[in-house]
Amino acid sequence: MSKRDELIEKYAGDLRTKCGVEPDMDLLTKVTIGCGPAIYNDDASTVAAGQESELETVKNNFLVKKLGLSDGPELMDAINSVIETYGRSERNKYRAVVYYLLTKHFGKESVYG
Repeated sequence: MSKRDELIEKYAGDLRTKCGVEPDMDLLTKVTIGCGPAIYNDDASTVAAGQESELETVKNNFLVKKLGLSDGPELMDAINSVIETYGRSERNKYRAVVYYLLTKHFGKESVYG
C-alpha cells in the first residue's frame, strides 16, 4: 500500500469515527490527490482551525479558487460548520477531510469529476 493510500484510509477513518460520515472513497481519493504534496507535510496536511488566517486561506484558495464559489459570509459559516462536525477539540483536522466535507456541503463533487 502506498503512502497516499495509507493517508486516504486514515482520512476515511476520521470521516467515519470523528465526523459520523460514510465517505465516498472515489471522491475522497480525488480530493486527497487535489491537495498535492501538502498531504505529506505535517504542518500543511492539517488545518489550524483556531487561526483566522488559516480559515481565510481555506476560504480563498479552496472554496473560491478551486470550487469556484462566490465570496460571502456563507463560506465562513460552512467552514465553521465543518470544523464543528470534525470537532473543535480535535487537534489534527486533516486538510483533505475538511476539503472533502466542504465539497459535499456545497454539492461541488463535479469539480472532481
